[in-house]
Formats: sequence, C-alpha cells, structure tokens
Amino acid sequence: MHLLENVRAFSIALFLGLLALGALTLAADGPAVAQESEPSARQSRSAEPAVPIQPAQSSQPAPQAAPTGPAAGTGGDQPSAAASPVLQQAEDQLAQADRELKRITERTNAVEDDDAMLAELRAQVDELSKQIIAASVPTRPRLDEIKARLTELGDPPGEGQPPEDAVITDERKRLLAERGAINALTGRAENLSIEARKLANRITATRRAIFSNTLLRHTDVSVEMLSEAATATLHEAMALSRSIGGWLTFAWNYKRVPLLSALFLSLCAALLFLVGGYRLFSPVLMRPEEADEPTYFRRLSLAFWSTLIPTVALAAFAMSSYFFLSSFNILRPDIAPIIAITLAMGVVLFFIARLASAVLSPSRSSWRLVRVSDRGAKMLMVPIFAMALVNGLDYLLGSISESLGSPVVLTIAKSFVASIIIGLILMSMAWIRPVLRGDEPYDAPGHPWPRVISFSFLLLGAALIATALSGYVGLARFIATQITVTSAILVTVYIGLLTGKSVSRQGAFAETVAGRYLERRFQLEPVALDQFGLFAGLGIYVLVLAFFIPLILLQWGFKTADIESWTYRVLTEIRVGTITISLVGILAGILLFALGFLVTRWVQRWIDRNVMARSRVDAGVRNSIRTGIGYMGVGVAGLIGLSAAGIDLSSLALVAGALSLGVGFGLQNIVSNFVSGLILLVERPFKVGDWIVSGTTEGFVRRISVRATEIETFQHQSIMMPNSLLINASVGNWTHRNKLGRSEIAVTVTYDSDPRRIIELLHDIAAAHPMVLKNPAPNVGFTAFGDDRMTFELRIYVADVLTAGGVRNDLRVSIYERFRDEGIGAPFPMKIEDITPEEEVEGANEEPSVVDEEKVRSG
Repeated sequence: MHLLENVRAFSIALFLGLLALGALTLAADGPAVAQESEPSARQSRSAEPAVPIQPAQSSQPAPQAAPTGPAAGTGGDQPSAAASPVLQQAEDQLAQADRELKRITERTNAVEDDDAMLAELRAQVDELSKQIIAASVPTRPRLDEIKARLTELGDPPGEGQPPEDAVITDERKRLLAERGAINALTGRAENLSIEARKLANRITATRRAIFSNTLLRHTDVSVEMLSEAATATLHEAMALSRSIGGWLTFAWNYKRVPLLSALFLSLCAALLFLVGGYRLFSPVLMRPEEADEPTYFRRLSLAFWSTLIPTVALAAFAMSSYFFLSSFNILRPDIAPIIAITLAMGVVLFFIARLASAVLSPSRSSWRLVRVSDRGAKMLMVPIFAMALVNGLDYLLGSISESLGSPVVLTIAKSFVASIIIGLILMSMAWIRPVLRGDEPYDAPGHPWPRVISFSFLLLGAALIATALSGYVGLARFIATQITVTSAILVTVYIGLLTGKSVSRQGAFAETVAGRYLERRFQLEPVALDQFGLFAGLGIYVLVLAFFIPLILLQWGFKTADIESWTYRVLTEIRVGTITISLVGILAGILLFALGFLVTRWVQRWIDRNVMARSRVDAGVRNSIRTGIGYMGVGVAGLIGLSAAGIDLSSLALVAGALSLGVGFGLQNIVSNFVSGLILLVERPFKVGDWIVSGTTEGFVRRISVRATEIETFQHQSIMMPNSLLINASVGNWTHRNKLGRSEIAVTVTYDSDPRRIIELLHDIAAAHPMVLKNPAPNVGFTAFGDDRMTFELRIYVADVLTAGGVRNDLRVSIYERFRDEGIGAPFPMKIEDITPEEEVEGANEEPSVVDEEKVRSG
C-alpha cells in the first residue's frame, strides 16, 4: 500500500511539473513569436520580396530579407509559409544538422592528434553532408508548384489598369513569401554543405599531417640515447614484473572463479574453432600419403585453405579469449593492452609460419608451390619466421612501454634495434642458394638467386638500416612491418587468385571434393560442373579481395572508418558523369528478378498441373496459357528488378517514344526484324546448329541475331535471312527436338524379279548396317508398277539425320553388290535412285549408282 501511494504521489508531482514547464516555455517563446510576426507581415506586403542566400542574423525586421524562421511568410490573416509540413520538416532537419556540424567541429578541435577519432569524425561529416543535401530535396516539387501557380496568376496590374481581385493579390503575396522561404532554406542548406565539405577537407589534411609527422619524425641516435634506453629497460622490466605479479595475485585471490570460468570458456572456444575447423575442412586440409605427384591445383588449394582456415580459427579463438577475460572484469587497464597485443602477435606469427610452410613445404617437396631446393626451402623458413618474430616482439614491447608509461626513448630504441635486425636478416637472405635449374631434383644443392633478386634483398636491407641510423626510426619501423606482414598478405592473395583461376578452368572443378560431391549427389553433367567451377572461381576471387584488401589498408595506416566509408561509396555511389551507379541496388535488382523468375516458373507449373490438368484443358490451350504467364511474370520481374536497381523507368518511356517515332518514319522493317529476332531467341523454334528448310533456302543455322539469321547451305554459302521472313513463313527443322530422321531409297527392278525376294533382300541389307536403327525398324514398300519396272522403297531411320547421306551411300553400294550376286536384273537394266529432298542438293556432285547397260552399249 505504501509503495502504491508513493507511485501515485510521484505521478501527480511529475504531471504538475510538466504543466509548469510547458507554461514557462510558452511564456518564454511568446515575445519571440511576436517579434517574428512583425517582419513577416511587413515582408508579405512587399510586391516582390528579395530572396536571400542566408537567413537574417539579426532579430530586427529587415525589409530586404525573407525570414527563415517558423513564421516566415505570415502576414495579417494569411497562412504561414512555414505551415507547410515539408518546409517545416526541412527546417527542423537543417537546424539539427547545424547543431551536429558544430558539435563535430568542436570535437575535431579537441582531438586533433588522435588519428582514429579523426577518421570516425570524417565518416560522420560525410554522412551529415548527405543529410544536409537530402533535407532540401523534398521542397523542390513544392517550389515547382509555386512557380507554375505564379505563372497562372500573372504579373500584378500596373498603373492605370483596373485592380485585381483581393483574393488573387493575397494568394500571390503568400506564394511569393513561401517561395522566398524555400529559396532561403536552399541557400542555408548549400552553406551548411560547404561548411561540412571544408571540415572534411580539414580533417583529411590533419590526418595526412599526423601520418607524415609520425613517419618522418627525426630522432638523434647516439650512444647517450641508447644508454638511457638500456637504463629505462631495466626499470620497465621491474615494473612489468610487479604489474603482472600483482595482477595475477589479485585475480587469483579475489577473482578466482571468474578467472577459471574465462579460461574454461576460452578452452571451449579453442576446441570449437580449431578442432571443429579441422574436422569440417579436413578434405581440403589433409595431404593424402598416396598422392606423390599432386596436381598444381591441388597444391594451390591446400596451401590457400591450410593457411586461411586455421588462421581464421585461431583469430576467432584469440578474440573470444580476450572477450571472456574482459567480460568477467579480470583485465586491468594496464594489463588489457598487453594481453591484446600478445594474442594478436601470436595470430600473426602463426599466419606467417603457416603461409611459409604451405608455400615452401620443406618436408615434402611434391607439395611445394615454388621450385626451390629442399635445403633452400628449409633455410628460407628461418629468416622469414625470424623477421616476423622480431617485428612482433617490437610491437609487443612497444605496447608494454605504452601501458606502463615508460619513456618514449625506450620505444624508439626498441624500434631502432628491431629495424637493424630485420635489415640484417634481409641482407642475409641474399646469400641463400635455393634456385634449381632445368630438371635438377629437389635434393640438389641449389644455386644463388638471380642478380635482380639478390640485389633487391641487399638494397632493401641496407636502406632499412640506413633509415634507422639516420634517425628516422618511425619510417624504418613502418617499412619493416610492411616487408613482413604486407608481403605475407600479398603472397596469400596471389595464392588465392591462382586457386580461383585453377578452379574456374574447364574440368578442374570436377576434380575437387565439392565437385565430386555435387556430381554424385545431383548427377550433374560435365557442363554443369564447369559452370559451378566458374562461379566457385569468382567466389574465391571475391573472398580473397574482400578479406585481404582491408588488411593491407589497415597495415598502411588507414582506419576502419575509412574502409567502411570507401566500401559504402563503392557499393552505393559510383559516379560516371551525371549517372550514379549503386552496386547494392543492382545486386538487389538481380536477386529480385531471379526471385520473380522462380516464382513465375512455380506458378506456371502449379497452374498447369493442378488447375488445367484437372479441368482437362486442351494441350494447345495449356501451352498458350503457360507461355503467357511466363511472359507476363518475367516482364513484371524485370520491371521490379529495374526499379530496385535504381534505373528510372521514365527513361525507358523516352526510348519507347523515340522508337515509336522512328517506326512512323519508315523503320517498320527494322523493328519487325528486331521484334522477330527477340521472338526467335525466346521461343527457340530452331537453334544454332539445326538443319532448317525455309522456301528455297536449306542449310545449317550458324548465328541468330536480333536482325537476321545466318544460314550456311550445303555448298558452304552463308545466307543472311531477315528474321521477319522466318516468323511469317513456314520453317522446317530436321533437328528441332532430336536428330532422329527417316530416309528413303527407291529401287527399280524388272518384272522378272520376285517381289518378295526383293523385299527380303532390302530388309537384310538395311538390318546389316550398324547405323540403321532397329527401333523404329526399317521397312520396304512396293510403291508402283512402271512400264517395264517395279518400284520399291526402302525406308530407314538413323539416330542423326546429318549422317543419312553417308548411310544411303553405303546402302546403295550394298544393294548393288547383293543384287549383282543374286543375279537380279541382269541382263536387263536396273536403276537405284534416291528420292529424299537432300539428294536434289547432292545430285549435282554425285554420279549415278548404277549405269544403264543399254546406254553403256550405245556409248
């Protein structure tokens, strides 16, 4: 009861307080509103108010400036120009943007030395610039309406002219005042946009100066400096020992359960990421012992995935470990950076060692990606890992110094020593002899590097040492880091690109684990597997570039905010002249079109199988309805995809209007052929490679374009036939659905021959030919009685109608030889002729199969 009464009393007090606050607000705003209404009324009585670029800065009424406040354009009983919701909303947005811009400016002045914070502020300025520009966009349609209405009202009457209606005068004044307010709003938005652009340029210049000063800062390297650094190192070692010891003692005594819980969860994460990753990707991470000579693609794939997958798993484990330790409040502010850099250094060292081992493969030469000797591979592993270790220790010790508040000279000395060591390691790599020549085996001694490579190692190491000795320790440390880390990243990128290229090659995807699984699971053909391989190769390209390019940019001093801003611009704002292309919009349009296409196909099948099949609709009607639904669905999906991609459909309307005008001026034939070509490409009554007959034209289709179709005749003559002729005329396609075809051979014999024996012999001859199909079976017809001969017709079926000419030729020879052996027709004349259509084309180049003996005798 007491709690309920307290809540009720608090609610009443809060309500009374809000009422009092509202009254005070109205009392405070009252004079301001009264002051603004006076210049507004005076402004509305002006015949042509001036349009300012900026809002008036003074609270006194200015007869030449249109106010931009909420009461702009009011006068007497006239409605306020700012009463428009669009104008009021734009005013509020600009006011908020102005406040945000001032806040960012103050923040920029306060953090001029913090590059990471400046990068975030730059991203905020860019986003604010877009909001400022977008604030004035909704007022443009209203401004166009005002201009059109003022044009309808016309100019006010001059001297000596009769006065106009008071309603028209008042409306003109109201519209002029509202136009002035919109123009003032637009000017204010432009000024804010200019200020935002200036602030962005200022932030960029400040960041460049910070980067240059960091790299090019000069330090006097002397014995005194190194001696001071050695003394500071002893003090830092003792401070580090006390700090870590104190932290461990505190964590064990007072936070033992959270510490053990964090360690347990970290170990669970290790098992999840490492063991689970190996079990999941074991097919691409294992080296089968029986594969003594693996393909280069298999070696590339193993090198890439055996580097990427364990590194990602270890990085996830390190991040989860730090997250658990931080979530349980175990890390102190001075210990947290040390733990973070230690975990990061471990991941980087593992990545470089794993990459070097994958590329050089010192223990198994058959899996090596570069042709170097066994001894050279083992020797190269040492300097590569040494450079990574020295660079990692430099960053770790620098983080410790920063966390413990050690003198700056100590950090400089550490970087100086690390740069000298890395330079010496680079120079020592020039004396390694790993090169193999010709067909030398991997266990050969090896030869020195080519002069260019050895000279590059010496020059790079000497330049690094000289830079450090000259006092530019920051620049030397930066170069050493890029040599170690960036080189490892670039090698991984190169291996990944080679892997993608190898996967996309014809027939390569079928040899992979994924390809064999898809082939076994879905019974895919080689063509489909090659298409999957092409997409897999493109996917590897995207994965490699999207993952490693940001890493390279981060290594070269860019911040996460910069990468996010650039990525957003690349995906949404690619400008080509006045056109803005959005990759995200295009991808969304493609996905929506694909979704619409799949939905259309599903609707087609559902209506055909469930509605029309049960209604016993005629097959032709079903096909027409199905085709119409398909066209309509694809058209709607195309419009949705174009709209989602950001393509203005009004531009398509302009193109359609121009096309219609062109048709009216005599382009009917071109448009007819164009539309006919589209129909041929969509309906596919014939395709490239088909044997078609249209009128007197017969041959193979070689190319189908939107204007004409190329047909190659049997004499290898190319005929360009307009598409409209193929649409409006009958077209015969010998190979439309399949290449099965029938061919006929006419045989004439004298009346002395036995018809049944002739039929039997022709059956035997056709059945003996290997290319004559058994189903449908060949048949023989007794077709006609002639004046002195009987006519028979042998009808055969072949699997490929394109081979019918050769089959008929073989059968004619067999008929001639068999009839000669049987004595059929001798000594009377016998004639075998072919009546199939294609024989008319072949007849010009073909001799008769059987020569008339009477003609021979007369010759």
